[in-house]
Amino acid sequence: MRSIRRVVAAALVAGTGLAAMTGIGSAAASPVHHHPQPHQLPGDYIAPLQLAVDGRRVYVADSAKSALFRLGNPVPIATGPAATPNPETSGDLAGVDARHGTIAYTTTEADHRNTYLTVLQHGKKVLRVNLGRYERLKNPDGHVTYGAVKPWTVSTACTQQLANAEQPVPLTYRGQKDSHPYAVAAQADGSWLVADAGGNDVLRVSKHGRISTVAVLPPQPVTITPALAESLKVPACAGIVYRFEAVPTDVEVRNGHVYATTLPGGEGGLGSVYRLGRHGPVRIATGFAGATNLAVSPGGRIYVVQLGQGVFTPGKHGPRKVVDLPGAAAVEWADGKLYASTAPAVIGGEGPGHVFVIR
Repeated sequence: MRSIRRVVAAALVAGTGLAAMTGIGSAAASPVHHHPQPHQLPGDYIAPLQLAVDGRRVYVADSAKSALFRLGNPVPIATGPAATPNPETSGDLAGVDARHGTIAYTTTEADHRNTYLTVLQHGKKVLRVNLGRYERLKNPDGHVTYGAVKPWTVSTACTQQLANAEQPVPLTYRGQKDSHPYAVAAQADGSWLVADAGGNDVLRVSKHGRISTVAVLPPQPVTITPALAESLKVPACAGIVYRFEAVPTDVEVRNGHVYATTLPGGEGGLGSVYRLGRHGPVRIATGFAGATNLAVSPGGRIYVVQLGQGVFTPGKHGPRKVVDLPGAAAVEWADGKLYASTAPAVIGGEGPGHVFVIR
């Protein structure tokens, strides 16, 4: 799976387009039902794609700077691999969460071979766990088949066109060994959950550093229409259902339940929210265009960022916008408040990104 920064940027355009074509609640068609006001907090960032709130402390993972900041302090707490203007050759520091003063964050090297969860705890040795090694050894989605449904129904001519396209599309393939940990969530027992956008899974890292697989997110089926084929630069004859990779973008723990958002890796699907249980992932909401972040209130209300557009909640007729926030990138719930970030640079805009508290 390609760099998540390139995926989220492309998904805004492709995902919104698909929503408009299918009539599923896109951002453009969703009215704002409430009018909470975002209040900007101090600090300028480039790509603050993940947030964490621990008491009065707000932590910001700036993927473009490959650095972790405490809000209001320009000196980073930690830095990751060097970030470059080209997301395909760049490392990053992506995910962050904090609990009772303990901070965990994820880093990815440019080739995605070595990826880590690092845990900082006062008075204790730094815990650094190699998630990339686990992916190479276990490849949790290695048994999953992605690609065309019933490919034998596709004509030979279309198969040849797919193979010779400007951006060749594999007819079918199994889950590849790729790791890009993108989000972290603390658990009450001291363990950490990690959403791996490259591995298409959610992992658990114990407080001692032992890794296990919580769930593999299911393939995301998308019907490749002529309009979508043109957008993806693949042959229009590809009018088939294609099972794209899930690409989990966030993971949250609330009231004993684990939630995750997905952003289909084909740049043409709509994002979904899953609840992860002992019987596997259960999709509880869908229709999100560019679902890059998730928050859940103590009462169970779900908030999803549609990249660049604002904060939405699931509705009967599709996502409903509850916070209009141009350039929106991340959302977090803490102490009865919503926090959100903006990252104009990720969607081709100008100016710095900021963090807001929403009242």
